[in-house]
Amino acid sequence: MSADSMAAPRPDRPIRGLGLPPELTPAELGALRVGRYRRLQEMLRAEDCAAALLIDPLNIRYATDSRNMAVWTLHNMARYCVVPAHGQAVLFEFARDHCKGMAEGLPAIGEVRPARVHSFFDAAEHAWTVACAWAAEIADLVKAAAGGGRLRLAIDRADLLGARALEQAGLELVEGQRILELARSIKSREELQCMRRAIAVCEVGMSRMADALQPGISENELWAELHHANIALGGEWIETRLLSSGPRTNPWFQECSDRIIQAGDVVGFDTDLIGPYGYCADISRTFFCGAGRPTAAQRDLYALAQEQVQYNCDLLRPGLGFREYAERAWRIPDRFYALNYGAVAHGVGLADEWPLVLIDPRDPLFQDGIMEPGMTLCIESYIGEGGGPFGVKLEQQVLITDTGHEILSRYPFEDLRG
Repeated sequence: MSADSMAAPRPDRPIRGLGLPPELTPAELGALRVGRYRRLQEMLRAEDCAAALLIDPLNIRYATDSRNMAVWTLHNMARYCVVPAHGQAVLFEFARDHCKGMAEGLPAIGEVRPARVHSFFDAAEHAWTVACAWAAEIADLVKAAAGGGRLRLAIDRADLLGARALEQAGLELVEGQRILELARSIKSREELQCMRRAIAVCEVGMSRMADALQPGISENELWAELHHANIALGGEWIETRLLSSGPRTNPWFQECSDRIIQAGDVVGFDTDLIGPYGYCADISRTFFCGAGRPTAAQRDLYALAQEQVQYNCDLLRPGLGFREYAERAWRIPDRFYALNYGAVAHGVGLADEWPLVLIDPRDPLFQDGIMEPGMTLCIESYIGEGGGPFGVKLEQQVLITDTGHEILSRYPFEDLRG
């Protein structure tokens, strides 16, 4: 079951990335950068915002294609960016004199300044003083961008001191993550090229995992094969450690461990891989370990998970409302409902993104919207019975097209007939 036709290199041999889509040309990379920045600025103007303050490194990447220590800056306030509704952005960079060269050639960035960091780690008892200076510098940029108009600043992430300092500086704060999520939800042609390459890199890693899967390997060792391929082929990081085997596959969301995988185990994983160009490949498969035949129970659960994913993919089309989609989606048998994944689909781009389409359309937090061409979605399934000995996780990455949909993830499902 764990073999496939992709002819991946063995884990002890160099990665070569056979069959990967080509890299973007300089012209395509330029179009990617200009297109994303223009889309964000159009949305800022539509929301009557003079500017946006971006702190989330994924949003900085989307707006400017600038990256620097992305995982570290997810939890350290070391860099941020002010994007005006018109004109070029000002990037505030960690250790500017050392890192400013990373922004060279990026059309969205007009200036790089040193970041002022008011987190407790950096400023301790001086945090409020630094926060006020930080806010004053940002306010000056917003006032210049507003040109005498409203000082509305969209902000994607706010700490308590920072938000207070910005308001004290006279700025009207607007929820900015919504604007960024909506901007990111529709992918350009160039973005889709990036995503296709990220998926192909991910699938090389999945092939390495399949090749390495033998009784006696640990979950951690198997998971490392995906990291190896991603980094070797220009990818960036992996967001989770969602791989489990045997009884640890039930319930889902158990991170990989030092458990030794046994013959006859099922091994489920969710890649959550941030690949080349910063785009996400979010694909799930469940493998069978060993040369024997899966049990009838394993085959039955796998068949149900595959049926759910295929059925829900077949429904996808532009103009379909999220609520209608959830109402028409594959009905989960009662005995598996308690451990269902929770969402029938979610958006994907630079990471998991809006929308999140919940299983139950009656949920008070159900999100409304419609599927549009250019949206990329992940279609999820987890089939496992409460207290059961195992479960099966599957997931496909899909593009909404002008006429229907295209399945972007190509890695084959397992053949359970052997």
